[in-house]
Amino acid sequence: MITDRLKAELLRVLALEDFDFEDTTLANSVPGWDSLKHIEVIAAIERAYAVRFKTLEVLRLKNIGDLQRLVDSKLTQQK
Repeated sequence: MITDRLKAELLRVLALEDFDFEDTTLANSVPGWDSLKHIEVIAAIERAYAVRFKTLEVLRLKNIGDLQRLVDSKLTQQK
């Protein structure tokens, strides 16, 4: 399940008023999410959550659910 915090960050970066993100949502199905925005999305999430993603971790992301799980795992590692 996508958290409200992640959804808010995605909406902000993509300049969307609202979008129904689900675990299976693919980046190419979200308006305005292209390869350049992808970099902005990843950087913004790293800043918002104070985490760092490895390149391989980002390359393995297949959908929004994967992104949420990656964020969650990074936050768990910080504790």
